Amino acid sequence: MSVPPTPAEIQSAASPPRPVTVLLVDDQPIVAEAVRRMLAPENDIVFHYCQDPTAAIAQANAIGPTVILQDLVMPELDGLTLVKFFRANPATREIPLIVLSTKEEPIIKAEAFGVGANDYLVKLPDRLELVARVRYHSKGYIAQLERNEAYRALAESRRLLADEIAEAAKYVRSLLPAPMERGLARVDWRFVPCTQLGGDSFSYHWLDDEHFAVFLLDVSGHGVGSSLMSVSALNVLRSQALPRTDFRDPGQVLAGLNAAFDMDQHDNKYFTIWYGVYRSKTRQLTYAGAGHPPALLLSGTTQPERALSQLESDGPIIGMMPELEFDMRTVELTPSARLLVFSDGVFEIEQPDGAMWPFENFLELIRTTPPDEPVMDRLLHHVHALHGCDQLADDFSIVEVTFQ
Repeated sequence: MSVPPTPAEIQSAASPPRPVTVLLVDDQPIVAEAVRRMLAPENDIVFHYCQDPTAAIAQANAIGPTVILQDLVMPELDGLTLVKFFRANPATREIPLIVLSTKEEPIIKAEAFGVGANDYLVKLPDRLELVARVRYHSKGYIAQLERNEAYRALAESRRLLADEIAEAAKYVRSLLPAPMERGLARVDWRFVPCTQLGGDSFSYHWLDDEHFAVFLLDVSGHGVGSSLMSVSALNVLRSQALPRTDFRDPGQVLAGLNAAFDMDQHDNKYFTIWYGVYRSKTRQLTYAGAGHPPALLLSGTTQPERALSQLESDGPIIGMMPELEFDMRTVELTPSARLLVFSDGVFEIEQPDGAMWPFENFLELIRTTPPDEPVMDRLLHHVHALHGCDQLADDFSIVEVTFQ
C-alpha cells in the first residue's frame, strides 16, 4: 500500500514562491510605459500590459496576476463594467483590483468599491505609493492562494489516508471467519471499524473433535500499524505457531503470546485478549484474559430465568513484561448458553454531552434484550444512537457463540 505524504513532505514539495505579478489595463500606452518604469526597479515584480479592455479577461486568465491595475475611462468598455466582469469571472473573482482614475471624486470611488474594486489611486501616483500598494494587495492574495493550496494538499492527504485505512479495514474483514450456523457451537459476529481503524481482530475454530477455541484481541493505538500487528497475532493463533504451547490451555496460549509479542520489539505496541476453550464432552469453558474486558455469559432461555455472568479477564496486558503467568478459570455451560466476547469499543462510548456510557447500563441492555431479538444488532444500534452519529471512535467488535 502507498503511504500518504506527511505535512513536512507536502511543505517541501510546495511550488516556489509566487512573484508579484501586475496586469495593467489601460488604453493609453504612455500611461503603461510610465507604470512600467515605476515598477522596473523592483526585481520581484513582473509587469504585464493590456491595451484592449475587451481582451483583459482572457489575458488575466492566461497570466494569473496577483494584482490588477485598471483605468476607469476607456473606449469600447466602461471601466466599472470591466470591474464587474472581473468579479464575475471565476479565475479573477478574488484577485485584488486597484482602480486608476484621473479624478478623486467620492461618488466615483463609492461606485468603484460598490462593484468590487479593492483600492483606488489617482493616476499617476507616486512611485513609492504605487509599489507599496501593489505589494500590499499582492501579499494578501498570495497568502490566500498558498493557504488554499495547503488546504487542498491536506484534504488530498486525508483522502489518501482514508483510502489506505479503508483498504486495511477491508483486508482485516476478509480475514475474519464466516459465521457458523450449525453444530455444537453456533457463531455470529459484528465488526464495524472506526474511521481511524483500531487494532481489533477475532477468530474461532475447532482445535479437535472435542475442543472449540474462541478469542478476540485489541492492539493499542489506531491506524494501519495497529491493524497489521493485530493481523500478525491473529495468524499466529490460527496457525498455532507458538512453540511448546497447548492451544487447549488458555494460560499457555497467553504466556506464549506474551513472549512472542514483546512491545519493545513491536514499536511499543501491546494488546489485550480474551481467549476461551470449550470442551464439548464436559460442557466446560476454560478461559483466560490479558487486560481485556470480561466476556459475558447469558444463560436461560426466557426473560424471568435469564442470568448474566461476567467472565473476568484480570491477567496482565500482552507484551508489557516477559515471563508472566496467566491464571485460568472454568465455568460449566447450561444448554443454549450464549457467550459474548467483545472489545472496549462496544461499551466505552462518549456521549454527545461528554459523559461516558456507564458500564452498568451496557450490562443492563444485554441482560434485558429479549431472547428472540439479536442482541448484537440491538447493541450496535444503541451505540450509534449514544455516539450521536454513524462514525465510531473505536472499532466495534463482538462475537456471539451459542452452545447447543
